Amino acid sequence: MNRKNQYALITGATSGIGYELAKLFAGDGYDLVMVSRNHDDLQAKAKEFKSYGINVITMAKNLFTQEDAFSLYSELKLNGISPEILVNDAGQGVYGKFQDTDIHREVDIINLNIVSVIILTKLFLKDRLSKGSGRILNLASIASKAPGPWHSVYHGTKAFILSWSEAIREELKDSGITVTALLPGPTDTDFFNKADMNESKILEDKDNLMSPEEVAMDGYKALMNGEDKVISGLKNKLSVAMTNIATDSMAAHRMGEMQKPVNEK
Repeated sequence: MNRKNQYALITGATSGIGYELAKLFAGDGYDLVMVSRNHDDLQAKAKEFKSYGINVITMAKNLFTQEDAFSLYSELKLNGISPEILVNDAGQGVYGKFQDTDIHREVDIINLNIVSVIILTKLFLKDRLSKGSGRILNLASIASKAPGPWHSVYHGTKAFILSWSEAIREELKDSGITVTALLPGPTDTDFFNKADMNESKILEDKDNLMSPEEVAMDGYKALMNGEDKVISGLKNKLSVAMTNIATDSMAAHRMGEMQKPVNEK
């Protein structure tokens, strides 16, 4: 199928799940709008993706700030670009007991994981509703399904993303625009390093981590099929099923035991 001039806008597009999603879109002939903070990373990845014979636009934006989320769409409009697909992939966590963690970093994470996501989605919808088509993929997490001691703010942000995604999906059901939530579990990316989470029990057995390629493929298929959400990986499906039948306090205890530091009794 000819995807020429159909753009996929992807945040967090230079590494991890976002990068693997960008590869899938490029392989399918979509043009790309790649968003990341690091200009050099963007240029290197853009060169790679142009080899697919597609157009690649790079936008170095810091989505910890609302201003950069708004300016991203302003610049697209100035250039007459209306992305057909929005992938809200960029997200971070911070590890530790809430009483000990840095509040400024947590506010940044809420801005990145929630505020920038709703700004970009609002602007995408304002642009696409009159056209009657579009697809949105929001990175939730299996963290959205259970309280997360040692990682409480991150779990809270992903619970918001899942609930909100399902709500706006219902609102948009007759619009021609679909909303899909992707729920990965622990994945072999730089996420844990950025979250200062390398001492967590969840990383004791790296073989349990999913590959970003697998997660991206699950998300891509679900998005293209217009599904409401997808939990990536059988182990993660089982984990969510267990959470669903547990009380919130039981789920929080179980998650706390999984996520606490290796040296914690």
